[in-house]
Amino acid sequence: MLGKLAAIMATVALGWLAMRRGWLGRATPEAPGNDPARVLSQVVFVLFVPALLFRTMVRQDLSALPMHTLAAYFVPATVFTLAVYAWQRWRPQTHAAVPATRCVAAVYGNAVQLGIPLAAVLFGESGLALHIALVSVHGLVLLTLLTVLVESDLARSSPGATRTATIKNTLRNAFIHPVVLPVLLGLLYNVSGLGLHPVVDQTLQGLAGAAVPLCLVLIGVSLASYGLAGNFKAALSVSLLKLLALPALVLVVAHWGFGLAGMPLGVLVMMAAMPVGSNALIFAQRYGVLQAEATLAILVSTLLFVASGAWWLAVLPCLG
Repeated sequence: MLGKLAAIMATVALGWLAMRRGWLGRATPEAPGNDPARVLSQVVFVLFVPALLFRTMVRQDLSALPMHTLAAYFVPATVFTLAVYAWQRWRPQTHAAVPATRCVAAVYGNAVQLGIPLAAVLFGESGLALHIALVSVHGLVLLTLLTVLVESDLARSSPGATRTATIKNTLRNAFIHPVVLPVLLGLLYNVSGLGLHPVVDQTLQGLAGAAVPLCLVLIGVSLASYGLAGNFKAALSVSLLKLLALPALVLVVAHWGFGLAGMPLGVLVMMAAMPVGSNALIFAQRYGVLQAEATLAILVSTLLFVASGAWWLAVLPCLG
């Protein structure tokens, strides 16, 4: 686990170095749109991440999904998402996208770069298969929900917005979206039974393989751009929600509500316990809010995961 964390931090550091040295260019008063952090975020958001999501959904064996086990994760995770969102909506906010954007950090973890190798080491091949099933459905359930929430808030905050216009704008922007649309299209393509042409599959595989390291580089670039000037208290609060509150809720519901124990319970709890993932920063960049806070939350939660991850691994054997 420490080796994987070190590799993640090293990749982030390379992004920070590239930005500090000017290797990615710099925004100027004459060309403010050449901000490397914004440009890289846009490329990741509209090209590499959609390729990863679409290919993942197309290749998923839907008939083999363990629905009972998936429900044991996504029922508490969805309730937790709505609770955190409601809490953030209740507090005074400076921008309509803040509640949902902050909620992404509290519920969406680093389930690929850190989660996949960790699941393979801790739970073996069967545990890894379950973890990958969780990852594939994660985007369909939680990212779709969070996108609908943020687009609804943005549509509602528009001057003179009517109820009809709000619903119309929410549906259009939520589903014609670089995160939700590839997931839905991939699901439909999967159901159709049509296979991917080898050339198309290799193209998507190449783009998808670059998504995770580019997201980590983006964190470093954003750190160099925004520094550590983010709201540390908010970043720490979000980190603790992600590292402790969400896995605790998943553990209680999955074990005592759905009767899970052993390897399946361990996979679900560790999935929930992953540190804040790069989707938090991608959402922040997408909507132009909380970029510094999201970057700080990713760094803080990743460092704290050394202790919190060990804690959950110590608790799980007590439940069989």
